[in-house]
Amino acid sequence: MSKTRARIAKINTVVVPVADQDRAISFYVDTLGLEKRADEPFGDHYRWVEVGPEGAETTIAICPPPPGGATGNVQTGISLQTDDIDAYHAELKDAGVDVDAEVSRMGAPVPPLFWFRDPEGNTLMVVEAA
Repeated sequence: MSKTRARIAKINTVVVPVADQDRAISFYVDTLGLEKRADEPFGDHYRWVEVGPEGAETTIAICPPPPGGATGNVQTGISLQTDDIDAYHAELKDAGVDVDAEVSRMGAPVPPLFWFRDPEGNTLMVVEAA
């Protein structure tokens, strides 16, 4: 008898634990330009908040950590994509975001990229579309 295995269809949501959801919403929506997709209470005293690029399937949940969990200063592993990395880097820098001093250009196959930190010190990367 053959055993069927379930397959993963897509990456749905990645979670960034934050201490201050309102500050995170302001940063991810107003500063980064993502749209708020969900902001709903859940459990006894939690909020489930999701943000993402317009039209994209994968979202970022900015939620409190589980009990006893930490927030801030996390290397998220999240990579965001832009068509004009130099313009977006300058825009974030002008907005006071903690961004790398300059765009890194290592050469193929690594795209131009830079890192930035959200208000709680969580690190995300921006890459330029090929």
